[in-house]
Amino acid sequence: MVAIKTHQAAEYLRSPPDNVRAVLLYGADSGLVSERARALAANLAARENPPGDILRFDDDSLAEDPQRMAVELQTRPMFGGSKIVRATAGRRVDAEAVRPLLEGGGLEGFLIVEAQNLAPTAPLRKLFEGAANAAAIACYADEARDLSRLVTEVADAAGLAIDAEAKSVLIERLGADRALSRSEIDKLALYAHGRRTITLEDVEAVVGDTSEANLDRIVMAVAGRRLAEALSSCDRAIAAGESPQAIILAIQRHFLRLHRVRAALDSGQSQDAALKLLRPPVFYKQQAEFTAHCRAWTLAALTAAIEFTAASALKARLDSALEAAIAEAMVLRLCRGGSQGGKR
Repeated sequence: MVAIKTHQAAEYLRSPPDNVRAVLLYGADSGLVSERARALAANLAARENPPGDILRFDDDSLAEDPQRMAVELQTRPMFGGSKIVRATAGRRVDAEAVRPLLEGGGLEGFLIVEAQNLAPTAPLRKLFEGAANAAAIACYADEARDLSRLVTEVADAAGLAIDAEAKSVLIERLGADRALSRSEIDKLALYAHGRRTITLEDVEAVVGDTSEANLDRIVMAVAGRRLAEALSSCDRAIAAGESPQAIILAIQRHFLRLHRVRAALDSGQSQDAALKLLRPPVFYKQQAEFTAHCRAWTLAALTAAIEFTAASALKARLDSALEAAIAEAMVLRLCRGGSQGGKR
């Protein structure tokens, strides 16, 4: 029975025991789950001679041949190099599908399963924690000490030092989602390439507030009616600690700004003149998308959307236990067609 403690996870994944042939990575931080799965697969492949093949499976890839994952894991390659399988938990990758692999004794490859947050009673988690040849590792949102370690790791790999003040400000600006944090740190290291030290000026120039960036991503996806992106971004932001009420208010602000510009356009003002009415002005990198939103939404639809977001904000304030569900329902409804009484 192996349930790895959070502080032991990084070291364990660098070199899992030889008797362990399967690892479950689960948690609300999907970025950290994915990063750890990718690193573990690469480490396992590299220690094979010849290097092992890394395969990916999920519900879609197993739709036509549900047994393919099991076949790959139970087949010994003719010329060596074990197969490493990364699988995303779902209807076809669940406890019942994995149990025969762990308990049947025929596991030739290495299985890595990535899952969302799992309760202690979840069948998949119980299976991995109870199997002698498997391990389960929880992936929780990064705390300050984890981010500090990540900053140092990336800077060292790039041959860079980082000023103490710069590091402190950087950590404050990074969110709890590992994938987004690493992306920002990598971008900073690339910006400072060719120099010895990352300074506060570098951080100010490159790294914005991750929370603000998360909200912008949600807002733009909602107004652009990109449902899958909007829901995914909303879920990730909430998992990273963002307030659902902040998400609702950010969307409401965006529609208020769209309404002002659309009203000006409908009254005969030019696009440039209409945009100049906004304070703060639209960020230059978002101007094209913002104006596309103005064209896509009628004034009546924007009015209805504003009324709907205001009602959602009130509901969330009155019932904070349901604020996440209210925010997601609002995102869903706006993406699918605005709100009652407002159509494009």
